[in-house]
Amino acid sequence: MKKNNIRSLLIVLSVWLLLSACKLPVISIKDSRTSLPSTFSGITTSDTTSAGAIVWRKYFNDPLLISLIDTALQNNQELQIVLQEIEVGKNEIKARRGEYLPFVNAGFATGFEKSGQYTRNGAVDEALEIKEGHKFPKPLPDVLLAANASWELDVWKKLRNAKKSAVLSYLASVEGRNFMVTQLVAEIASAYYELQTLDNLLSILNSSIEIQNNTLSVIRKEKEAAKVTQLAVNRFEAQLLNTQNLLYAIRQQIVETENRIHFLSGKFPSKIERAALSTHPVFPEEYAAGIPSQLLQNRPDLKQAALEVEASRLNIEVAKANFYPSFRLTAGIGFQSFNPVYLISPASVLYNLAGDIVMPVINKNAIQAAYQNASAKQIQAVYNYERAILKAYIEVVNQLNGIDNYTKSLQTKEKEVNILSNSIVISNNLYRAARADYAEVLLTQKEAIESKIDLNEIQLKQRIAKVNLYKSLGGGWN
Repeated sequence: MKKNNIRSLLIVLSVWLLLSACKLPVISIKDSRTSLPSTFSGITTSDTTSAGAIVWRKYFNDPLLISLIDTALQNNQELQIVLQEIEVGKNEIKARRGEYLPFVNAGFATGFEKSGQYTRNGAVDEALEIKEGHKFPKPLPDVLLAANASWELDVWKKLRNAKKSAVLSYLASVEGRNFMVTQLVAEIASAYYELQTLDNLLSILNSSIEIQNNTLSVIRKEKEAAKVTQLAVNRFEAQLLNTQNLLYAIRQQIVETENRIHFLSGKFPSKIERAALSTHPVFPEEYAAGIPSQLLQNRPDLKQAALEVEASRLNIEVAKANFYPSFRLTAGIGFQSFNPVYLISPASVLYNLAGDIVMPVINKNAIQAAYQNASAKQIQAVYNYERAILKAYIEVVNQLNGIDNYTKSLQTKEKEVNILSNSIVISNNLYRAARADYAEVLLTQKEAIESKIDLNEIQLKQRIAKVNLYKSLGGGWN
């Protein structure tokens, strides 16, 4: 009677727990609040293939730069680490796939035992005979050759959802690798254009030093002729020394920039071959930003974030299934005998088949905590996806406006440089004609150098903006 009451109580308790598990509160995930506008603010866009869909080999048309990028993609240590993480994700899929298939183990065991003579088993062994006239051997050998199988029935799709989640996580890691390739390509290209700009800056300074040397020679001759004082000589000489001093800072920047490329390429420092800075376009003359929705198609980081959201949703289903009962089948078959001679015999065959149902009954805190953690991680993934979309949109708007503004600034600065370059000749002629003092010549040369340096920097900013546009549009990483 007591056994029946206990059994009934357990049945009622199991049913109640199952019903309560089915009514678990589902943490709702609100729709993404960050939606892409229909157009980029203030920018004319095209619905044709965007610049982000162009592979980098076509976007960057400098053979020396392409060679540097190829080397970096082969040797960059951080990228190689990411590739190994992808392999880990691939193996995780195999592990998850194997969990919902039957597990089969085979083995061989041998041993012996002896029971005490004055025990129940010992007394039984003394009274029994294996066959007439032959008692049980002491000790009693035992030889076993068997195979065991177990299979958890995936009734609630817990194991299949775990496998799907692993697949999505793997795909997300692949997109993360693609995003890293885009970042690496952009970083190498930016450093390469910076090197070209620094080389051009050295050329500008050397030309300015030559002009200042010529002017200083004239001033010294006029000082000897008592036309000017030592103050004029000192000021022109100080300006020359200041310009020469800039060369050392530029050379140090070149060394550091070259070594940054070497580090990204996984190589030790050496001379980097590069083309001279050209005024000709180094990018496709026509590029389209594309419509904002194409960001979702091109940017690997957005694809990665979307896959992580879906994987987190499946993880919730996996955590929720832990509240439900699990069903397992176990089976075994083999041969067992006290003598190897009789091992492979129909009389030595043994087998078993069993099924069990297991579910948490009393302490569910750990399962509830795992479920709540999975729900929190899904919300976190959604917010990360929203942030990635917003960041992508703002990056594109910034770079598009930057290209437009730097192009206009470049045109304006070129006019200023031309005017000041002509002013150097005019100021020197006026000075020789005694219609201008040396201070005007000095100021004109200084302004001309500064304007050329500014023009050089604007050219770099324009190129960097185009590189960043390519990156922010999801730059082709093939």
